Amino acid sequence: MLRLGRREFDTHEPVIMAIVNRTPDSFYDQGATFRDEPALDRVERAVAEGAAIVDIGGVKAGPGEHVDAAEEARRTVGFVAEVRRRHPDVVISVDTWRHEVGEAVCEAGADVLNDAWGGVDPKLAEVAARYGAGLVCTHAGGAEPRTRPHRIAYEDVMADILRVTVGLAERAAALGVPRESIMIDPGHDFGKNTRHSLEATRRLPEMADTGWPVLVSLSNKDFVGETLDRPVKERLLGTLATTAVSAWLGARVYRVHEVAETRQVLDMVASIAGHRPPAVARRGLA
Repeated sequence: MLRLGRREFDTHEPVIMAIVNRTPDSFYDQGATFRDEPALDRVERAVAEGAAIVDIGGVKAGPGEHVDAAEEARRTVGFVAEVRRRHPDVVISVDTWRHEVGEAVCEAGADVLNDAWGGVDPKLAEVAARYGAGLVCTHAGGAEPRTRPHRIAYEDVMADILRVTVGLAERAAALGVPRESIMIDPGHDFGKNTRHSLEATRRLPEMADTGWPVLVSLSNKDFVGETLDRPVKERLLGTLATTAVSAWLGARVYRVHEVAETRQVLDMVASIAGHRPPAVARRGLA
């Protein structure tokens, strides 16, 4: 059982986490949801299309304009409070590596802290424990926040992913983060080249075998673009193919830009696997 906020998710229930960027320079939408109203509209649409979680981020993942903790909090805290007011049952996640921001958004109603930078601030897990919030434990290859990998190498990339993510998860549980609210993320693109991300994908069963729910953040990422030689706006098909494979191999939570398309893919995979009946079944029965 995965328990996040007020929601509980069964073992075979795929969970969609919709991305809501509160940044003026996000790589995918270039600030389309930086202002409040477009961002609130994005939340409404994502929930209607089948997202159980909204993941709110106040800092672009890649290099760019410096954003300090105060500015990150300004972009996220009030918005979290408003989403909480409008959607009492939706799971609210905040993408941050800073414990100061984590504290502020948990006070405002966040249910999950999505630490995409591999525990670079160890106090963030302490905040999650104090508030009973969920935590995403990600492998970032030791990279500093907002940096790109350069000639990074691993003797065994999945061994390193398991060492880091399971270690972070066990530490979080020991601090008091509810075990049923901890997820591990291989960190596609983070501290990895394209071959590393592809290998991490095909070896996802090793992560699923740890017993920790696996979150994958695949949506329109560079490893998809490089694999198919496609720019950001032409990576949907590659993303959905990777999503289907990841679902078959044991991922549980999917952080995405395109919710409706992802929902169809996950429903189809779940039905093939025998975990979901067809929405309708008339063929051959008339």
